[in-house]
Amino acid sequence: MSTADTQISGVKLRELNVNADERGHLTEVFREDWDTYDEKPAMAYYSMTYPGTIRAWHRHLKGQNDHFVCPTGRIKVGVYDERDDSPTKGEINTFVIGEHDQKVIRIPGDCWHGFKAIGDERAMLINFPTKLYDYDDPDEERIPYDTDRIPLDWEAPPHE
Repeated sequence: MSTADTQISGVKLRELNVNADERGHLTEVFREDWDTYDEKPAMAYYSMTYPGTIRAWHRHLKGQNDHFVCPTGRIKVGVYDERDDSPTKGEINTFVIGEHDQKVIRIPGDCWHGFKAIGDERAMLINFPTKLYDYDDPDEERIPYDTDRIPLDWEAPPHE
């Protein structure tokens, strides 16, 4: 679910199929035959975030794209398009994903992006970036989550 009228160019959203039975559930989060992954991921990692914590804003300027999945907890993901050559320059998208609504979000790396753990539980984020992390020369530019440069109030309740 997005709060913008216009989805940012290059952002893709895919519903994930949750196969549940009395034992629990199984959810596929990556398949090479999905069009959500335009390019093959180079690695995968997960991070755990405490409730109310905001991890924003950053972007990648060397061609990395991200693919976010939240298997436990809930997160509000923000994506802001500041690309000069983009037809959606100036647009902001927000998505609420997690246990209640399993999706993968493809995020163009050169758009500002980040997330906030919402609710009362820790959130787990899995990312499938398309470039390996370079410890000596990281592909990350960062600005504070509360910058005036991006018109998103992380404290505003999500629209669902």
